[in-house]
Amino acid sequence: MQRPNANPQQLPNGFSYQRMTLSAQKSLNLFYHLQQNLPWQQPSTTVYGRTGPIPRLQCFISDNEIEYGYSHSKLIIEPWPVVLLAMRERLERHLKQPLNSLLVNYYRDGCDTMGWHSDDEIELGPKPTIVCVSLGAERVLKLKHKATNKVTDLKLHSGSTLIMHGDSQRDYQHAIPKQTTLAHPRISLTFRYILPTPS
Repeated sequence: MQRPNANPQQLPNGFSYQRMTLSAQKSLNLFYHLQQNLPWQQPSTTVYGRTGPIPRLQCFISDNEIEYGYSHSKLIIEPWPVVLLAMRERLERHLKQPLNSLLVNYYRDGCDTMGWHSDDEIELGPKPTIVCVSLGAERVLKLKHKATNKVTDLKLHSGSTLIMHGDSQRDYQHAIPKQTTLAHPRISLTFRYILPTPS
């Protein structure tokens, strides 16, 4: 994995993007390995009083003492696969900070989405660093400033790395909208540090 750095595209403060941190072949190999071997879940959430399955598949990987969830549901914890543990360790060395958990999202086609949200849960701390590695189909990530509603579009390429840090989660929401003409799948790896649950 190459070192992530700033993207020439102008992004808001708190966001940096590197188009190719994994080669095309490594990205493809990792995509198919994870697609076939991760124990995918499809938890339900409640939005505006309606409960139903989320529009994508997920797998949550973390150290043993870590728990994580949203919309009043806890995710089933899976152990670290060797290939993802190695990626985590490389990112920790580069960022000089720990990353003890990984949320993997599997978008089966362009109809699978991620709604507007911030990764601002209390267990992530006040200024979390979220590292997102994309594999597979290109998808558009939308960034929306909470105060001005200004939206920035960023195309996430296979093998790319997006780092969200500082006040990014305080000031912005992000989303993956529908792309109904897209037939190909995408996997996103979102590494983060979750504060351990007090014993």
